[in-house]
Amino acid sequence: MKFADTLQFASGSLRGSPTRTLLMMLAMSIGVAAVVVLTALGEGARRYVIDQFSSLGTNLVIVLPGHTETAGIGPGMMSGQTPRDITLDDAQALLRSRAIMRIAPLTIGSAAISRGALNREVVVAGSSADMLGIRHMSMAVGSFLPAGDLHDSSSVCVLGNAIKRELFGNEHAVGQSVRLGDRRFRVIGVLAPQGESMGMRTDDLVIIPVAAAHQLFNTSSLFRVLIEAKHRDAIGQAMRDAEAILLERHGGERDVTVITQDAVLQTFDRILGALTMAVGGIAAISLAVAGVLIMNVMLIAVAQRVKEIGLLKALGAPGKQIRHLFFAEAVLLSGIGSLLGLVLGYAGSMIIGQIYPTLPVSPPWWAVLAATFTALGTGVLFSVWPARRAARLDPVAALAGK
Repeated sequence: MKFADTLQFASGSLRGSPTRTLLMMLAMSIGVAAVVVLTALGEGARRYVIDQFSSLGTNLVIVLPGHTETAGIGPGMMSGQTPRDITLDDAQALLRSRAIMRIAPLTIGSAAISRGALNREVVVAGSSADMLGIRHMSMAVGSFLPAGDLHDSSSVCVLGNAIKRELFGNEHAVGQSVRLGDRRFRVIGVLAPQGESMGMRTDDLVIIPVAAAHQLFNTSSLFRVLIEAKHRDAIGQAMRDAEAILLERHGGERDVTVITQDAVLQTFDRILGALTMAVGGIAAISLAVAGVLIMNVMLIAVAQRVKEIGLLKALGAPGKQIRHLFFAEAVLLSGIGSLLGLVLGYAGSMIIGQIYPTLPVSPPWWAVLAATFTALGTGVLFSVWPARRAARLDPVAALAGK
């Protein structure tokens, strides 16, 4: 029997039992679609995190208070001690390094902002003029924080785009005043719409000089220090210099953590990559379930087609040919089911992308190939037993319907 005849015979068998064929294709397509959609969500989460870190800036080094050990536990955690503060003078001293181009000290807090009868709670970031360039922000109107002494506590502020619209509407905000906590600040600029970055909506952010933030929140410590190395090859030297400078200033005690954007990004990339493969593997279990369904249905088909198989064997069809016929049916079922599953999976991914536009949902190519070949392999694998059973039938007994 030629290959074309085998396919024609197999397709005719599938058309002869449309309900059974539809159920098996549906089971296989659901399994493939589940793999595609879940891996698309995992890949979307991974790309989202990468994009968020990329928006932080390039050649970025971050200094945080508290020294993190390999196990992820700071030395003072077990004793209840709090890490030593990083001060403005510590941040200023980092500029002694030739590998560091600029720094942006950062203090974060929340306060009530009001203008007339309008008021709301906002996130307030205290920083310096260099934060604009380090974080790749852009201005819609006005200017950013003035350059100069980090200890200058001028009462000026820059509003996020959403805050400006809430407080001023279509009016010009630059030059007008708002009350932040118990102090009045003059608006000198409005940020261009930025969206969300690492869980913080910059459109809802108010930025003031870091010294003014220390006065507002009654503190002298920094949340972190953002450092921009002069170029990518200088990142390692900037890290070593930052650690050495702060080690010297803190009396030889290693009480800060210096990390790079790339290191954090690689960690998240590994975690989310493993998570994507895990959920894909869990979804692939449904393909095994579909394979079991194919096996059971084909075993029933063997019982129903005993006379047909007996006639084929009586006409001289060898057992190998009988097995090929059943394998062809399994391949057709799995192939068509996997194609339908891919269509459903991509459609589901597009719908999720429309619902959550900030999440770059897209199934990875390896998941698409893995789901397709797993579906085909599962269909063929679980058809082995029914095919061998059909091939072993005695032609005389089969023609008699036994």
